[in-house]
Amino acid sequence: MTSKALLSHVTALLDQSGVDEGGLDHLHSGTHLLRHHAPTNLNATVYRPLLCLVLRGAKQVGSNARTMTVGAGQSLIVSHTIPVVSRITEASSDVPYTALVFPLDLDLLRSLAPAVSPAMTVASADPFSICLSDTDPGLEDALLRFFLQCEDEETRQLLAPITVREIHARLLIGQHAQILHRLLWHESSANRIFLATRDIQANLSETIVVGKLAQRVGMSNSTFFEQFKAVTGTSPLQYQKDLRLLKARDDLRTSRAKVSEIAFSVGYESPAQFSREYSRKFGRSPRQDRAFEPVD
Repeated sequence: MTSKALLSHVTALLDQSGVDEGGLDHLHSGTHLLRHHAPTNLNATVYRPLLCLVLRGAKQVGSNARTMTVGAGQSLIVSHTIPVVSRITEASSDVPYTALVFPLDLDLLRSLAPAVSPAMTVASADPFSICLSDTDPGLEDALLRFFLQCEDEETRQLLAPITVREIHARLLIGQHAQILHRLLWHESSANRIFLATRDIQANLSETIVVGKLAQRVGMSNSTFFEQFKAVTGTSPLQYQKDLRLLKARDDLRTSRAKVSEIAFSVGYESPAQFSREYSRKFGRSPRQDRAFEPVD
């Protein structure tokens, strides 16, 4: 069965890398592989457009609006950049949580979308930017072939790009099709919210004026606010705040800049306010987090 073969291969890659616990950025494939031997605490992070396959164990993923559990044999598609809170709920020393994350190429999806039958693009009633479904065996087979092709330089250059194209194509005709087509249709609310989130990310330190943002993406204030929350699970202001705090956490862990400098760089005018909101979100002060060694 392909799922067992894919699990075995991912496990072997983690073993070869020496990663017994945590995450591995697999250089040749561009994927992120995960293994944990015990349930974890809640962890705030940012999801960008991606495909996540859970091969063993289970994980809970959520936003301010909702939470879903992804079990073995299931996969997530994330269509927008969104702040989430997640935790591994099923993992043990005998049956460790194992998953792979495959980043999505939106330009490639857009180039493939016109070839998809109109019947595949029927609108879904649920606009949320995270979609959960059982993993298609054909998709698992394509991912396994992709990993195998990435092992050799020649096949990595010649065959792997073809299989990447196949993986994206399978997503457009599989169970995740609706969420991706909503994103790719340029007049859709999902696409307009995508443009708004991209604007917020590009101008993270600037104060949001919701009316101007709504105007830029061609929506009324009320429709924009309603659709933004439906797609991302949070309000525009909370979305920006979450992204600011998550970027600040990354900067604290990867730079030697002062806490006040990091606070100002992500848009806070008061270091005291930054520290309060940071502590409220992460359960640690910025100074404590600087000394905290993160687990992947």
